[in-house]
Amino acid sequence: MRNETVKSIGDYIREQREQARISMRQLAQQAGVSNPYLSQIERGLRKPSADILQQIAKGLRISAEALYVQAGILEDRPADTGVRSALLADAELSERQKQVLIEIYESFRKENAAIAEAQAAEVAAQAAQAAEAAAEAAAAEAAAATTEASAVAADDGRPSRTSWSAATAEAEQVEPSGNVDDVPGQNVPPIG
Repeated sequence: MRNETVKSIGDYIREQREQARISMRQLAQQAGVSNPYLSQIERGLRKPSADILQQIAKGLRISAEALYVQAGILEDRPADTGVRSALLADAELSERQKQVLIEIYESFRKENAAIAEAQAAEVAAQAAQAAEAAAEAAAAEAAAATTEASAVAADDGRPSRTSWSAATAEAEQVEPSGNVDDVPGQNVPPIG
């Protein structure tokens, strides 16, 4: 029983070769591999290395990445927007031109993703600052409420020591002690 990955890469190479209308001998010569070795790869008897796949891709004028995915060397990327596929399918472009255009396209996508990530981080930082400011305001409000509650608790209806002293001093100025006519028991005869 043959390995399915090996079989699928061999089938894929054969399909690509037939679509390009290249003989096995021509592909072997362009890829720099022997004709029997290429035949064994196409029949699923041999598993090609990444270097051999790259040489075959050049000979087929297709992306080496496509062969790597078929061989299980790379994970298949999520569906693209069609730009990559269109570039790879364009027969008027050389393999090098296709790769350069794909690299430029991917760099733009990465740049846009980085900008979006930076914007998301900035929004998160602003939200964190707002939350911190709200926490500080709540703490200040709680401190003010605590101070007010302490003042209310201290003012339990009894005069404070300071206010008692002030009231006593004021009363002594208004009514000196000694002979007070209105108050019984305050008229004390002098001893002596």
